[in-house]
Amino acid sequence: MQGVIQKEDVIRLLKQIRQSGWHLSGRVGNHGSVGNTLEDLLGITENNLPIPNAAEWEIKAQSANTTSLTTLFHLEPSPRALKIVPAYLLPKYEWKHKEAGKKHGADEKSFRQTISALRRSDRGFCITYNKTDDKLCVSFDKSAVHERHSEWLKSVILSAGGGELYPQPYWAMTEFFAKLTTKLHNCFFVLADQKTENGLVYFRYSKILKLSRLSRKKTFNSIMSGHLFVDFDARTGHNHGTKFRLVNAFLPELYEEVEEI
Repeated sequence: MQGVIQKEDVIRLLKQIRQSGWHLSGRVGNHGSVGNTLEDLLGITENNLPIPNAAEWEIKAQSANTTSLTTLFHLEPSPRALKIVPAYLLPKYEWKHKEAGKKHGADEKSFRQTISALRRSDRGFCITYNKTDDKLCVSFDKSAVHERHSEWLKSVILSAGGGELYPQPYWAMTEFFAKLTTKLHNCFFVLADQKTENGLVYFRYSKILKLSRLSRKKTFNSIMSGHLFVDFDARTGHNHGTKFRLVNAFLPELYEEVEEI
């Protein structure tokens, strides 16, 4: 599939792929093989489909029975000038890296966790919404820290006082939604059955959804319902970046229009 294509052509090709049954995975050992294989079948080299509409269409594919998370984008929290993850969260709230003394040095520390707005993590972190300033914030509550992290909590109280985060990391909702819209304004969402035969993985792309008009209100509701997560991945030697991740199955809930092809 070369050059600019029409949305109708993509729909036609997706229907053909669905009707043609099982397809051998083209990316052995790749966690994203269900999507990569579909891209190969479509003949595209990137996720963004070059369709001449007001906005491009993204294509997302997943195994029908998975509860895995998909990375939407990377976005470091504000205030960014402070490099708040490596300069504040890591040194004040760090814990021993699981590979310290093995893959990394003996003193390697970590701030690696996934948090949501639905409940606090076992280290007391969660996402909250500041309605006055219209922003998502990272919050800490020492009373929510699990007892197995009691020694870690003592070190946090010594280094940071044990109160709410200050400065508090945040993402302005306007910026967050603009970033998400750039990536997923419109989307084809394809569900696949999966089987393994003689050690080989096969996919059958059985359901096609056309998702249109990403909704800010529905996206916000999904965040507050705990379907969207913030994933921190920082260690002493390197900050791998802060990611927003979504439970794949809830992707259609972000849109005003959902049409099954």
